[in-house]
Amino acid sequence: MEWMLLPLRRYAQFSGRSRRKEFWYFVLFLFIVSFILTIIDSALGLGGSTTREFDRTATGISAGYYTSGGLLTGLFALATLIPNLAVAVRRLHDTDRSGWWILLSFLPLIGWIVLLVFYLTDGTRGPNRFGPDPKESPADIAETFR
Repeated sequence: MEWMLLPLRRYAQFSGRSRRKEFWYFVLFLFIVSFILTIIDSALGLGGSTTREFDRTATGISAGYYTSGGLLTGLFALATLIPNLAVAVRRLHDTDRSGWWILLSFLPLIGWIVLLVFYLTDGTRGPNRFGPDPKESPADIAETFR
C-alpha cells in the first residue's frame, strides 16, 4: 500500500527517479480506484452510461452496454493528473531518459508502445544524471513514508 501512495506524497516532484515498483503500483492504484468510482458513479446516476439494444453503424451492427466514468471518476482523474505525470517522468529518469519522452503519448499506437517498453525496462544501475539509484538509497524512500 505504501508504494501505491508514494507518488501522491511526491505530488509534483518531477526531479529524481522512481522504481518500476513505485510506478506500476501507482498505476494499479489508479485502476482500482477508477473502477470503484465508476461503479459508484453508475449507482448514483452520475455516470455517462448508455444502453444500446441494437445499433446499426457504418462498420456494422453493434449491440451492448457502454459505460464511461462520471463526475467522481472525472474529479479523481483530474486530482491525480499531476502525480501521474510526475511519476511517469521520474520513471523515465530512472531509465536515463529525459521526461520529454512522455510526449510520445500523443502518437496513438507507436508512442504508447515505446513508452510501455521504457516503463517496463529496468532502471540504470547506480547514479545517473537524474539522481541516485532508488534501489540503492532506501533511506530516501523510507523518509518519504514517515
